[in-house]
Amino acid sequence: MQTKIAVGILGATGIVGQRFVQMLENHPWFEIAWLAASDRSEGKKYADAARWRLKTDIPVRIAEMTVSAAKPQGAPKVIFAALDSTIAAELEPLFAEAGCAVVTNSSALRMKTDVPLVIPEVNADHIKLLEGQAWRRKTGGFVVTNPNCSAIGLVIALAPLEQRFGIQTVMAVTMQAVSGAGYPGVPSLDILGNVIPYISKEEEKMEEETLKLLGKLSGSAITPASFGMSAHCNRVAVEDGHTESVSIKLKTQATAEEIIAAWREFRAEPQALLLPSAPSIPVNYLTMADRPQPRFDVDAGAGMTTTVGRLRPCSVLDWKFTVLSHNTIRGAAGAALLNAELLKVKGYIQ
Repeated sequence: MQTKIAVGILGATGIVGQRFVQMLENHPWFEIAWLAASDRSEGKKYADAARWRLKTDIPVRIAEMTVSAAKPQGAPKVIFAALDSTIAAELEPLFAEAGCAVVTNSSALRMKTDVPLVIPEVNADHIKLLEGQAWRRKTGGFVVTNPNCSAIGLVIALAPLEQRFGIQTVMAVTMQAVSGAGYPGVPSLDILGNVIPYISKEEEKMEEETLKLLGKLSGSAITPASFGMSAHCNRVAVEDGHTESVSIKLKTQATAEEIIAAWREFRAEPQALLLPSAPSIPVNYLTMADRPQPRFDVDAGAGMTTTVGRLRPCSVLDWKFTVLSHNTIRGAAGAALLNAELLKVKGYIQ
């Protein structure tokens, strides 16, 4: 039997940290050996430190583990990070400097020129950027990031269209779940019966990250995609699942049938490699007039499939459609886990 790779979770007690615990419980390649969180959790049993908010139970073995200090000393060489961006900017370089492979959900380092921002179905070749990191040359450590939870579903839906037809303009309006704000998230008196048309720095992240993700690797740098991109981000009273209303203008004209075929036929390296967390269907197009909806569709492909629907002509651009993705699975912990699986197959994680 193959020995599993020991991994640690930074920020293990938060919502995304809990998703990491949940998704790693029976993983065929990785095994949780270390948990770390804030000073107030250090030294406690995980079950006492984490206010567990997921619908499955805390794994018994993990519940009894002691939460460690968020320091590289004693940590395994593979780290999943689920940290606030300010804390991540300080801690993630320390772990990379110590020789750790840091696979992070944080936004702190996403736009650094030598840090890969990766969706394995979209831009797996961008992984090579890590070779230029000073940490890599010095200790073998590195940092690889996954996108913002609102960008990832959008980009997975755009990638097949960019590949076949080219994209000239994108406009996206998001309706983002409260779980995207972590726990306890948005106060109930703010969100119930309401829509909040502002999420700090979210629109900037969506616009910048989309262009980097769909850009081209040229030597040791990314040339961002050149299409126009505009995002409007809103918080709504939904537990899980970011819904986006998207309008696009294509470089090459396409019929509805051709666009739907591009989505349905879309497969990439994770599917070819049979990576454990990869959905067999990355993009699922629904024909029902009122779908996708978070209540019914957010868990498609164990939360890793992006669901698209309502494709129709746009009188301002060319086409408009609706996108749904699970923000704490595909948009967070699952995205990082899939990146780690790609890194293992590519030989960066031993």
